[in-house]
Amino acid sequence: MKIRETIGAKIARTARALRWRNFPMLFLAGCVNAFGVTVFLAPVKLYDSGVSGTSILLSQITPEWLSLSVFLLVLNIPLFLFGARRLGAAFTVYSVFAVAVYAAAAWLITDVLPVDVSMASPLAGQDLLLCALFGGIISGAGSGLAIRCGGAIDGVDVLAVIFAKRLNITVGAFVMIYNVLLYTVCGCVIRSWILPLYSIVTYAAGLKTVDFIVEGFDRSKEVIIVTDKPRPISDALIEAFGCGTTRIAAVGGYSNAEKAIVYFVVNRFQIARMRDIVHRIDPKAFMTISEVADVFKNNDR
Repeated sequence: MKIRETIGAKIARTARALRWRNFPMLFLAGCVNAFGVTVFLAPVKLYDSGVSGTSILLSQITPEWLSLSVFLLVLNIPLFLFGARRLGAAFTVYSVFAVAVYAAAAWLITDVLPVDVSMASPLAGQDLLLCALFGGIISGAGSGLAIRCGGAIDGVDVLAVIFAKRLNITVGAFVMIYNVLLYTVCGCVIRSWILPLYSIVTYAAGLKTVDFIVEGFDRSKEVIIVTDKPRPISDALIEAFGCGTTRIAAVGGYSNAEKAIVYFVVNRFQIARMRDIVHRIDPKAFMTISEVADVFKNNDR
């Protein structure tokens, strides 16, 4: 009885953690990823990154009934379940749903719809560069959309999060090492390095697209201003840009004098005007500007 109550409580807790409006976007992410892989990459035997690329390779060297869709499910879902405790139940549900849609859409494109993807890309023919670029961009858009909605579409990301720290490397380095090994194995299996080398172009295009989707095409800039005149600078920035600032008390490390920090977020088109405003009020102000990946704010305030 207690076991049933525990399982029921976990299911209820997971259901409360899910945002149901994410599922349509995850559905779109799976479809977009499937389109990029099955229409541009798989027909010309290029390889995507991670489990997706591994699935393409395995589908080429195994019997025909072991299709790309089968390997996507068989390889990805156990990895997501393996990482459920570390990454959370909601992440696992989102990811399994996205992968299931990805596999189903890939099956529809390759086996059901009247589209010939057996010998060449229906849109780019056998042009390897076009297939590598557009396949990477489109599949990267699907992966980035899944990440932005709280899930993932490739189980290698889960392995990276779990094992990268134990191996004393970054998550990005883990994924890169996996893909280098994958492309090396691909080259050895097919006894040619042309397709694996073009697949690196796919990986680079996909990686950049994921960054754009997850972090935004136009990143905001955070500005840290160390000044003796925080109130006039803060008021001037609020008046000029119509958004708030944050003032933080500080002490100079060398002079031991009392200072203040004004924290402000702008876009790249506002930097020059912001700099002029600050230096007009305090010519000695010290400023640092760096990128921020995303900005969240409460519009009710």
